[in-house]
Amino acid sequence: MPAFAWFQGWKGHVAIALIALLLLVAPRLITAAPLDMLDSEQANGRFVDPAEESGQNFPGSAFFYAEGAFDPVPGVDTVQSEHVLGLEAVKAAPAAIFRGMSALDSYRALNCLTSAIYYEAANEPDEGQRAVAQVVLNRVRSPLWPNSVCGVVYQGSERTDFHCQFTFSCDGSMARMPVAAAWARARRVAQDALNGQVYAPVGLATHYHTLAVRPLWSSSLQAVAVIGAHIFYRNPGFNGTAAAFSDMYLGRETISGPARTSWPAKPVQPVEMLGAPYMPPASALPAPSAAPTPGWSAPAAPAAPQDDLPESTIRPEYRNSGRPLI
Repeated sequence: MPAFAWFQGWKGHVAIALIALLLLVAPRLITAAPLDMLDSEQANGRFVDPAEESGQNFPGSAFFYAEGAFDPVPGVDTVQSEHVLGLEAVKAAPAAIFRGMSALDSYRALNCLTSAIYYEAANEPDEGQRAVAQVVLNRVRSPLWPNSVCGVVYQGSERTDFHCQFTFSCDGSMARMPVAAAWARARRVAQDALNGQVYAPVGLATHYHTLAVRPLWSSSLQAVAVIGAHIFYRNPGFNGTAAAFSDMYLGRETISGPARTSWPAKPVQPVEMLGAPYMPPASALPAPSAAPTPGWSAPAAPAAPQDDLPESTIRPEYRNSGRPLI
Protein backbone atom coordinates (compact mmCIF):
# COMPACT_ATOMS: atom_id res chain seq x y z
CA MET A 1 0.00 0.00 0.00
CA PRO A 2 2.69 2.49 0.81
CA ALA A 3 4.37 1.85 -2.57
CA PHE A 4 1.10 2.14 -4.42
CA ALA A 5 0.23 5.30 -2.58
CA TRP A 6 3.64 6.72 -3.48
CA PHE A 7 3.04 5.83 -7.14
CA GLN A 8 -0.33 7.50 -7.06
CA GLY A 9 1.20 10.60 -5.50
CA TRP A 10 3.92 10.66 -8.12
CA LYS A 11 1.34 10.48 -10.91
CA GLY A 12 -0.56 13.36 -9.34
CA HIS A 13 2.54 15.54 -9.25
CA VAL A 14 3.30 14.73 -12.88
CA ALA A 15 -0.25 15.58 -13.90
CA ILE A 16 -0.06 18.89 -12.09
CA ALA A 17 3.26 19.66 -13.78
CA LEU A 18 1.86 18.85 -17.22
CA ILE A 19 -1.15 21.09 -16.63
CA ALA A 20 1.09 23.95 -15.54
CA LEU A 21 3.27 23.44 -18.62
CA LEU A 22 0.23 23.53 -20.91
CA LEU A 23 -0.96 26.71 -19.27
CA LEU A 24 2.39 28.32 -20.07
CA VAL A 25 2.63 27.07 -23.64
CA ALA A 26 -1.01 27.39 -24.71
CA PRO A 27 -1.04 31.21 -25.09
CA ARG A 28 1.95 31.06 -27.40
CA LEU A 29 0.27 28.38 -29.49
CA ILE A 30 -2.92 30.40 -29.65
CA THR A 31 -1.25 33.64 -30.76
CA ALA A 32 1.04 31.93 -33.21
CA ALA A 33 -1.77 30.99 -35.59
CA PRO A 34 -3.12 34.52 -36.21
CA LEU A 35 0.41 35.88 -36.70
CA ASP A 36 1.13 33.20 -39.26
CA MET A 37 -2.14 33.94 -40.98
CA LEU A 38 -1.33 37.65 -41.01
CA ASP A 39 2.06 36.95 -42.57
CA SER A 40 0.49 34.79 -45.25
CA GLU A 41 -2.14 37.45 -46.00
CA GLN A 42 0.55 40.08 -46.34
CA ALA A 43 2.51 37.73 -48.59
CA ASN A 44 -0.56 37.14 -50.74
CA GLY A 45 -1.23 40.86 -51.05
CA ARG A 46 -4.63 40.72 -49.35
CA PHE A 47 -3.57 42.82 -46.36
CA VAL A 48 -0.70 45.29 -46.28
CA ASP A 49 -0.11 47.57 -43.34
CA PRO A 50 2.43 50.20 -44.42
CA ALA A 51 3.41 50.79 -40.81
CA GLU A 52 4.73 47.22 -40.70
CA GLU A 53 6.87 47.51 -43.83
CA SER A 54 10.45 48.50 -43.21
CA GLY A 55 10.68 50.52 -46.41
CA GLN A 56 7.73 52.67 -45.40
CA ASN A 57 9.00 53.58 -41.94
CA PHE A 58 11.08 56.58 -41.01
CA PRO A 59 11.54 58.64 -37.84
CA GLY A 60 8.17 60.09 -36.95
CA SER A 61 6.18 57.92 -39.36
CA ALA A 62 3.86 56.83 -36.55
CA PHE A 63 2.46 60.36 -36.60
CA PHE A 64 1.17 59.78 -40.13
CA TYR A 65 -0.07 56.25 -39.51
CA ALA A 66 -2.03 57.21 -36.36
CA GLU A 67 -5.51 55.93 -37.06
CA GLY A 68 -8.19 58.57 -36.49
CA ALA A 69 -5.72 61.28 -35.52
CA PHE A 70 -7.00 63.59 -38.24
CA ASP A 71 -10.67 62.70 -38.18
CA PRO A 72 -12.97 65.79 -38.27
CA VAL A 73 -14.30 67.08 -34.99
CA PRO A 74 -17.83 65.70 -34.47
CA GLY A 75 -20.46 68.30 -35.29
CA VAL A 76 -18.11 70.54 -37.24
CA ASP A 77 -19.13 71.24 -40.83
CA THR A 78 -15.92 70.32 -42.60
CA VAL A 79 -14.83 72.28 -45.65
CA GLN A 80 -12.92 70.54 -48.41
CA SER A 81 -10.00 72.96 -48.39
CA GLU A 82 -6.47 72.68 -47.14
CA HIS A 83 -6.65 76.29 -45.92
CA VAL A 84 -9.59 75.83 -43.54
CA LEU A 85 -9.63 74.13 -40.14
CA GLY A 86 -13.01 74.22 -38.40
CA LEU A 87 -12.91 74.49 -34.62
CA GLU A 88 -16.62 74.40 -33.86
CA ALA A 89 -19.94 73.81 -35.59
CA VAL A 90 -20.90 77.11 -37.20
CA LYS A 91 -24.06 78.63 -38.59
CA ALA A 92 -23.62 80.78 -41.67
CA ALA A 93 -24.24 84.49 -41.30
CA PRO A 94 -27.57 85.81 -42.62
CA ALA A 95 -27.37 86.55 -46.33
CA ALA A 96 -27.70 90.21 -47.26
CA ILE A 97 -26.94 92.47 -50.21
CA PHE A 98 -25.00 95.62 -49.34
CA ARG A 99 -26.03 98.17 -51.95
CA GLY A 100 -25.43 101.88 -51.48
CA MET A 101 -28.17 104.46 -51.79
CA SER A 102 -26.16 106.18 -54.50
CA ALA A 103 -23.38 105.29 -56.89
CA LEU A 104 -20.95 107.16 -54.64
CA ASP A 105 -22.07 105.16 -51.60
CA SER A 106 -21.62 101.89 -53.50
CA TYR A 107 -18.18 102.97 -54.70
CA ARG A 108 -17.09 103.92 -51.19
CA ALA A 109 -18.33 100.63 -49.71
CA LEU A 110 -16.51 98.63 -52.38
CA ASN A 111 -13.32 100.64 -51.98
CA CYS A 112 -13.33 100.40 -48.17
CA LEU A 113 -13.95 96.65 -48.15
CA THR A 114 -11.29 96.13 -50.81
CA SER A 115 -8.81 98.05 -48.66
CA ALA A 116 -9.57 95.86 -45.66
CA ILE A 117 -9.12 92.68 -47.68
CA TYR A 118 -5.96 93.90 -49.38
CA TYR A 119 -4.09 95.29 -46.38
CA GLU A 120 -5.22 92.53 -44.02
CA ALA A 121 -4.98 89.49 -46.30
CA ALA A 122 -3.31 90.35 -49.61
CA ASN A 123 -1.10 87.24 -49.42
CA GLU A 124 -3.87 84.94 -48.20
CA PRO A 125 -5.70 82.39 -50.35
CA ASP A 126 -9.20 83.22 -51.55
CA GLU A 127 -10.65 81.54 -48.44
CA GLY A 128 -8.68 83.85 -46.19
CA GLN A 129 -9.75 86.95 -48.08
CA ARG A 130 -13.41 85.92 -48.10
CA ALA A 131 -13.22 85.29 -44.36
CA VAL A 132 -11.92 88.82 -43.70
CA ALA A 133 -14.69 90.29 -45.87
CA GLN A 134 -17.30 88.28 -43.97
CA VAL A 135 -16.04 89.57 -40.61
CA VAL A 136 -16.40 93.17 -41.83
CA LEU A 137 -19.95 92.60 -43.05
CA ASN A 138 -20.86 90.70 -39.86
CA ARG A 139 -19.89 93.80 -37.91
CA VAL A 140 -21.98 96.00 -40.19
CA ARG A 141 -25.04 93.90 -39.28
CA SER A 142 -24.26 93.94 -35.53
CA PRO A 143 -25.44 96.79 -33.24
CA LEU A 144 -22.02 96.69 -31.55
CA TRP A 145 -20.33 98.35 -34.55
CA PRO A 146 -21.12 101.07 -37.09
CA ASN A 147 -23.75 100.09 -39.67
CA SER A 148 -21.70 101.15 -42.68
CA VAL A 149 -18.86 99.33 -44.39
CA CYS A 150 -16.43 102.24 -44.26
CA GLY A 151 -17.45 103.01 -40.68
CA VAL A 152 -16.50 99.48 -39.61
CA VAL A 153 -13.26 99.36 -41.58
CA TYR A 154 -11.95 102.73 -40.38
CA GLN A 155 -13.31 102.69 -36.83
CA GLY A 156 -10.61 104.09 -34.53
CA SER A 157 -8.36 105.19 -37.38
CA GLU A 158 -7.98 108.57 -35.70
CA ARG A 159 -6.03 107.01 -32.84
CA THR A 160 -2.28 107.47 -32.57
CA ASP A 161 -1.60 104.47 -30.32
CA PHE A 162 -2.13 101.92 -33.14
CA HIS A 163 -5.17 100.46 -31.33
CA CYS A 164 -7.61 100.97 -34.17
CA GLN A 165 -9.99 98.15 -35.09
CA PHE A 166 -8.06 97.22 -38.24
CA THR A 167 -4.39 97.97 -37.73
CA PHE A 168 -3.67 98.94 -41.31
CA SER A 169 -5.91 102.01 -40.96
CA CYS A 170 -3.70 103.70 -38.35
CA ASP A 171 -0.19 102.25 -38.60
CA GLY A 172 0.87 103.78 -41.90
CA SER A 173 0.33 100.67 -44.05
CA MET A 174 -1.86 102.64 -46.45
CA ALA A 175 1.09 104.83 -47.37
CA ARG A 176 2.29 101.95 -49.54
CA MET A 177 1.03 101.89 -53.10
CA PRO A 178 -1.09 98.75 -53.69
CA VAL A 179 0.05 96.14 -56.18
CA ALA A 180 -2.39 96.36 -59.09
CA ALA A 181 -2.94 92.61 -59.56
CA ALA A 182 -3.41 91.96 -55.85
CA TRP A 183 -5.76 94.93 -55.54
CA ALA A 184 -7.91 93.64 -58.41
CA ARG A 185 -8.12 90.23 -56.72
CA ALA A 186 -9.18 91.77 -53.41
CA ARG A 187 -11.72 93.95 -55.23
CA ARG A 188 -13.30 90.89 -56.82
CA VAL A 189 -13.68 89.22 -53.42
CA ALA A 190 -15.17 92.42 -52.00
CA GLN A 191 -17.67 92.73 -54.85
CA ASP A 192 -18.85 89.14 -54.38
CA ALA A 193 -19.31 89.68 -50.64
CA LEU A 194 -21.29 92.91 -51.12
CA ASN A 195 -23.50 91.14 -53.65
CA GLY A 196 -24.64 88.71 -50.98
CA GLN A 197 -22.14 85.86 -51.24
CA VAL A 198 -21.78 84.54 -47.67
CA TYR A 199 -18.64 82.73 -46.55
CA ALA A 200 -20.03 80.09 -44.22
CA PRO A 201 -16.88 78.65 -42.53
CA VAL A 202 -16.42 81.75 -40.34
CA GLY A 203 -20.07 81.75 -39.31
CA LEU A 204 -20.83 84.77 -37.14
CA ALA A 205 -17.21 85.65 -36.39
CA THR A 206 -16.48 89.31 -35.67
CA HIS A 207 -12.81 89.10 -34.62
CA TYR A 208 -9.61 87.57 -35.90
CA HIS A 209 -5.86 87.80 -35.48
CA THR A 210 -2.82 86.21 -37.06
CA LEU A 211 -1.40 83.00 -35.66
CA ALA A 212 1.80 84.87 -34.78
CA VAL A 213 0.17 86.77 -31.90
CA ARG A 214 -2.24 86.11 -29.05
CA PRO A 215 -4.08 89.27 -27.95
CA LEU A 216 -5.60 89.50 -24.50
CA TRP A 217 -9.17 89.61 -25.81
CA SER A 218 -8.87 86.23 -27.54
CA SER A 219 -9.39 84.30 -24.29
CA SER A 220 -12.85 85.87 -23.81
CA LEU A 221 -14.17 84.85 -27.25
CA GLN A 222 -15.07 81.54 -28.86
CA ALA A 223 -12.67 80.32 -31.55
CA VAL A 224 -14.51 79.37 -34.74
CA ALA A 225 -11.95 78.40 -37.37
CA VAL A 226 -8.39 78.76 -38.54
CA ILE A 227 -8.32 79.99 -42.13
CA GLY A 228 -4.99 80.65 -43.76
CA ALA A 229 -2.82 82.61 -41.36
CA HIS A 230 -5.70 83.89 -39.19
CA ILE A 231 -7.83 82.46 -36.41
CA PHE A 232 -11.41 83.72 -36.24
CA TYR A 233 -13.64 84.25 -33.18
CA ARG A 234 -17.27 84.96 -32.40
CA ASN A 235 -18.76 86.66 -29.37
CA PRO A 236 -20.05 84.39 -26.60
CA GLY A 237 -23.69 84.40 -25.52
CA PHE A 238 -26.44 86.26 -27.35
CA ASN A 239 -24.05 88.52 -29.28
CA GLY A 240 -22.71 85.44 -31.01
CA THR A 241 -26.09 84.22 -32.28
CA ALA A 242 -27.85 85.02 -35.56
CA ALA A 243 -30.55 87.00 -33.71
CA ALA A 244 -27.94 89.57 -32.65
CA PHE A 245 -27.13 90.50 -36.25
CA SER A 246 -30.30 92.48 -36.78
CA ASP A 247 -29.09 95.86 -38.05
CA MET A 248 -30.05 96.68 -41.60
CA TYR A 249 -27.50 98.21 -43.93
CA LEU A 250 -28.78 101.69 -44.68
CA GLY A 251 -26.55 102.22 -47.69
CA ARG A 252 -25.02 105.47 -46.47
CA GLU A 253 -21.23 105.74 -46.55
CA THR A 254 -20.33 109.14 -45.13
CA ILE A 255 -16.59 108.48 -44.99
CA SER A 256 -14.33 107.00 -47.62
CA GLY A 257 -11.01 106.53 -45.85
CA PRO A 258 -9.13 106.74 -42.57
CA ALA A 259 -9.52 109.71 -40.29
CA ARG A 260 -5.84 110.49 -40.67
CA THR A 261 -4.09 110.73 -44.02
CA SER A 262 -0.59 111.02 -42.55
CA TRP A 263 1.09 108.72 -40.11
CA PRO A 264 4.12 109.08 -37.86
CA ALA A 265 7.36 108.10 -39.49
CA LYS A 266 8.93 104.87 -38.45
CA PRO A 267 11.48 105.26 -35.64
CA VAL A 268 14.92 106.08 -36.96
CA GLN A 269 17.77 103.94 -35.73
CA PRO A 270 19.98 105.96 -33.36
CA VAL A 271 23.29 107.09 -34.81
CA GLU A 272 25.28 105.33 -32.10
CA MET A 273 23.78 102.00 -33.20
CA LEU A 274 24.90 102.46 -36.78
CA GLY A 275 28.60 102.16 -36.01
CA ALA A 276 31.41 104.57 -36.79
CA PRO A 277 31.11 106.58 -40.03
CA TYR A 278 32.95 105.23 -43.03
CA MET A 279 36.44 106.65 -43.54
CA PRO A 280 38.16 105.91 -46.85
CA PRO A 281 41.70 104.59 -46.69
CA ALA A 282 44.49 107.11 -46.80
CA SER A 283 45.55 105.86 -50.24
CA ALA A 284 42.17 106.89 -51.66
CA LEU A 285 42.40 110.45 -50.43
CA PRO A 286 43.60 113.10 -52.86
CA ALA A 287 47.19 114.16 -52.32
CA PRO A 288 47.55 117.82 -51.38
CA SER A 289 48.96 119.95 -54.16
CA ALA A 290 51.90 122.24 -53.75
CA ALA A 291 49.52 125.17 -53.55
CA PRO A 292 46.43 123.92 -51.75
CA THR A 293 43.18 125.72 -52.17
CA PRO A 294 42.71 128.37 -49.50
CA GLY A 295 40.64 127.08 -46.65
CA TRP A 296 41.15 123.44 -47.64
CA SER A 297 43.38 120.95 -45.86
CA ALA A 298 43.82 117.24 -46.48
CA PRO A 299 42.02 115.11 -43.92
CA ALA A 300 44.22 113.30 -41.48
CA ALA A 301 44.62 109.56 -41.96
CA PRO A 302 42.55 107.55 -39.52
CA ALA A 303 44.40 106.32 -36.51
CA ALA A 304 45.08 102.61 -36.18
CA PRO A 305 42.40 100.93 -34.13
CA GLN A 306 43.27 100.19 -30.55
CA ASP A 307 41.75 96.87 -29.61
CA ASP A 308 43.60 96.51 -26.29
CA LEU A 309 43.87 92.78 -26.84
CA PRO A 310 46.61 90.91 -24.98
CA GLU A 311 49.68 89.76 -26.85
CA SER A 312 49.70 86.21 -28.13
CA THR A 313 51.09 83.67 -25.71
CA ILE A 314 51.53 80.91 -28.31
CA ARG A 315 54.99 79.45 -28.18
CA PRO A 316 57.01 80.14 -31.37
CA GLU A 317 57.38 76.47 -32.27
CA TYR A 318 53.56 76.08 -32.40
CA ARG A 319 52.61 79.22 -34.27
CA ASN A 320 52.51 77.47 -37.64
CA SER A 321 50.38 74.55 -36.41
CA GLY A 322 47.51 73.74 -38.73
CA ARG A 323 48.95 75.44 -41.78
CA PRO A 324 49.20 73.33 -44.94
CA LEU A 325 52.59 71.93 -45.79
CA ILE A 326 54.06 73.30 -49.02
